[in-house]
Amino acid sequence: MPVALALGLWAALPLSSGAQSAGDLQQSIEGKRSTEQKLSADAATFGRIADRLARAIAIIERKRAAVQAQLDANERKLARIKADLLRERQRLARLKRRLVFSRRVLARRLREMYVAGKPDLVTVVLNSRGFADLLERGEFLRRIRDQDEEIIQAVRRARDASHRATVRLAKLRVRQQRVTDAIRKQRDALASMGELLASRRADAERVRSARLAALHNVRGSRKRLEKELSRLQGEQNQAMSHFGPGGPWAIPWAIVQCESGGFNHPPNWAGASGYYQIIPSTWSGFGGHGPAAWLAPKSEQDRVAALIWDNGRGARNWDCAYIVGIL
Repeated sequence: MPVALALGLWAALPLSSGAQSAGDLQQSIEGKRSTEQKLSADAATFGRIADRLARAIAIIERKRAAVQAQLDANERKLARIKADLLRERQRLARLKRRLVFSRRVLARRLREMYVAGKPDLVTVVLNSRGFADLLERGEFLRRIRDQDEEIIQAVRRARDASHRATVRLAKLRVRQQRVTDAIRKQRDALASMGELLASRRADAERVRSARLAALHNVRGSRKRLEKELSRLQGEQNQAMSHFGPGGPWAIPWAIVQCESGGFNHPPNWAGASGYYQIIPSTWSGFGGHGPAAWLAPKSEQDRVAALIWDNGRGARNWDCAYIVGIL
């Protein structure tokens, strides 16, 4: 088949002006795969971060629960101390009032005894029904005085004891309040730390979800590109089924299309030229006639390319063999 007809068939392949070539599609697919790998790695990383934060939150919650239990116990103890202190203060107030009352009674009795004056012997003897009665009256008055004094002393002792208890309970309440406040601050600090970790975990979960969503989109796009590439290659293979080793082209058309598009190009930056983009050292190494491939007839380029191809064993000599998926 003449070269012009081959080029005409190649040009007739279903590649619209907006469509991508097989090489472009393959490059896009590789880019999508690279993006998928990065997104997958990112999602896994943020997933591990979220898991670590979840474990840290669980530890914080256990500590907070323990501190809360301690705080509850201390608050109950503090409440008991406050109740005891209130009762002791009320008792102290009652004792003080009783002491004031007892002192007043004693003072009144002493004042009455002082105002009445000490009876003379004649009056006592005349008013007594006998010596025994006289003794009993004197003893009775003495006992009343002693009893009043004992009551005052007992009340005073009780008052002093209640005062000491009140002072002790007040100090205990202050100390217990200080301990309770410290535990409450610890509880609040743990709660704040837990909230911070929970916020960071939520952020990690959001980022992970975003990465997974992006991964899903990129994967779908990559699969669509793969379908498009498969369709394009199928159409090209069908249209160019008569091209290839033994035909107008010595190697698969997909490689030729990727390398040169079927044109006899002059040397590129690497020195590769011709329909098969053969570099000078490979050209001369396989017995090519002439200084470079593109200066030789197509038949000579076909011969050398077939030797290089070697029934597919030399496919690695063309980078496009990797791109189009032959290797």
